[in-house]
Amino acid sequence: MADTAPTARQRSPLAHAADRLAAATRSSGGAVRLAELPFLAQVNVRLDAKSPAADAVGLALGLPLPLEPDTVVRAGDLTAVWLGPDEWLVVGRPGAQRDLESRIRSAAGADPVSVTDVSAQRTTVLVAGPRARDLLSHGCPLDLHPRAFGPGRCAQTTLARTQVVLVARDEARAGFWVLVRSSFAGYLTDWLLDAAVEYG
Repeated sequence: MADTAPTARQRSPLAHAADRLAAATRSSGGAVRLAELPFLAQVNVRLDAKSPAADAVGLALGLPLPLEPDTVVRAGDLTAVWLGPDEWLVVGRPGAQRDLESRIRSAAGADPVSVTDVSAQRTTVLVAGPRARDLLSHGCPLDLHPRAFGPGRCAQTTLARTQVVLVARDEARAGFWVLVRSSFAGYLTDWLLDAAVEYG
């Protein structure tokens, strides 16, 4: 018998804003680029940074967990974001969260580790282009000058009074990831679009 159960199509938190983000990108003439990067796998990892498990997890993922505060390590399609002395966010391609969880748990072995899939908790907004830092500086209390917040840096901060994880991407002209809770994504997008009018 055929399966007649309806299947719900996954909808990203900012699907309704895709056209507006694209229009803001076009109207800025390339000064800023705004887009949602939906459904990225996001796995929160907590373990003792000095334990054998930390090294084992790094080997299993193919990238070391960053030990320097507010830094990011990237290898292939994985990014490890430092959140605290014993906490990281591992970000990967959409749909990879179960594989990441399994690899991390297996690598940690008997050592204490907490591995939590938080992919549905946040979405990611890409803010790129030559004026990306200027745009973010309108609503972020951090010094975003490249000397203070250059490629490979990250921070848990606020943007337009919204809690975010801000990541300065390390690829050429890659801009920033703004990881924001799904429930605040619409508000933050409205703020970004309003601020981006300056560059239109």
